[in-house]
Amino acid sequence: MAVPGRKPKPPLQVVREGNPGKRPVREGVKLPPSELVEPDWAVFFPSMRVPAKPRAPRGADDEQLREYRFEVAQWQRLKVAAEAAKFGNDVAGREWQRVVPILQHMAGLSSVDRSTAVDYCVCVARLEWCERQLSIEGLVTMGQRGPCRNPLTTIASQYRTQLKAYIGELGLSPSARGRLTPPEGGDDGDEDDPFD
Repeated sequence: MAVPGRKPKPPLQVVREGNPGKRPVREGVKLPPSELVEPDWAVFFPSMRVPAKPRAPRGADDEQLREYRFEVAQWQRLKVAAEAAKFGNDVAGREWQRVVPILQHMAGLSSVDRSTAVDYCVCVARLEWCERQLSIEGLVTMGQRGPCRNPLTTIASQYRTQLKAYIGELGLSPSARGRLTPPEGGDDGDEDDPFD
């Protein structure tokens, strides 16, 4: 549930700008660390085999041409879906490897937060796919009544809104990071520490 009022400033910003109200600077939340297992991205982005493109019938009447156009449209949707699945699988995996180890260390991301981290990675992958397709297809496409806005702009906007929520929840912006503190624990001599 959202807290009413403005979002608090990051502690670094409060120190830099001064604290005229002398309010205590919030330290953050401490969560127990635990190991997160990367999901099988093929569950979210299943690979599929695209059949061969349908061949145009020769000497076809109007009914056969309509059926052929329908088959080609289905084939094109399958082809785009297969490309999106491969792209999403790669991007989500890279995002998990890039973000989750740092979040485990800095924010104490634990196994109870796994679904949020997975949703974040899926959201990033789908948003990147939308932006890639918009670059290929353009912002304006031809509709039934002429030029119109590409529907991918709406989808990208919705994913961007969702991504903004995940960024705030996971502490991936400077403001959100300031509200989090790393979990306490002594130096265990871990040589894989990303902050050494």
